[in-house]
Amino acid sequence: MEDALVSIRFRLNGRPSSAEFPADTTALRLIRDVLNLKGTKEGCGVGECGACTVIVDGKAVNSCLMLAAQLDGRSVATVEGLGAPDALHPIQEAFVHGHGVQCGFCTPGLLMSTKALLDGNPAPTAADISTAIAGNLCRCTGYHHIFASIEAAVAGTPNKD
Repeated sequence: MEDALVSIRFRLNGRPSSAEFPADTTALRLIRDVLNLKGTKEGCGVGECGACTVIVDGKAVNSCLMLAAQLDGRSVATVEGLGAPDALHPIQEAFVHGHGVQCGFCTPGLLMSTKALLDGNPAPTAADISTAIAGNLCRCTGYHHIFASIEAAVAGTPNKD
């Protein structure tokens, strides 16, 4: 028996998009394999690491835990929608200048968690920041530079060494 195909329409990084895929496809697999946006990473595949974080209707979500069909009619933002190599988003600038990036594997998820936080709360407290990134694991740092980068993004003044 052939897998049933699902067709959806949604907004992806501000643009109308549509896709067709097997019904059991996760949002992560749709984004990476069908739409070929490789910034969203699969780390654990069970919602523990945050490497697959995207923003759906303004909220940070683990795309590995969401079925792609659930994106129908919704607005989705991936790290590819944040900025461009020649015009970084202020959050990206803050991470670059504040050394919030090490190997980079967790960075897209942290950037998207930060964006969702700042979109909903432009003046977060330290506790708000900690809560927002609690689901994002980084194996390279002690989070000091990541946290400082987020604080710099909040202040609008990326650390420039």
